[in-house]
Amino acid sequence: QVQLVESGGGLVQAGGSLRLSCAASGLTFSNYVMEWFRHAPGKEREFVARIMWSGEITYYADFVKGRFTISRDNAKNTVYLQMNSLKPEDTAVYYCAARAGSTHPYEYWGQGTQVTVSS
Repeated sequence: QVQLVESGGGLVQAGGSLRLSCAASGLTFSNYVMEWFRHAPGKEREFVARIMWSGEITYYADFVKGRFTISRDNAKNTVYLQMNSLKPEDTAVYYCAARAGSTHPYEYWGQGTQVTVSS
């Protein structure tokens, strides 16, 4: 059974930092593109960042460029999202997702972790 389990969310003041983790099990992790999404109340779910299989290629939404960094450790089956210079508008539930390639359908989703940034 495949599981993606996010952790690391919490309450932080504006300008602060958090590091999210997404631990995967039940799949060959290195065969999957990993992505982070977020969903804020009253808004559509939105793409945050993507990291390709080996971790050498990454993509970011414009609103997080220069502030967030996605990385992965294939030996630990874990993808990370380092979030710096957090803003109140970053408040959302953050989800990780896995798919075989960037043109493939999303196969697996985590349950989400809440990030709240206070002003």
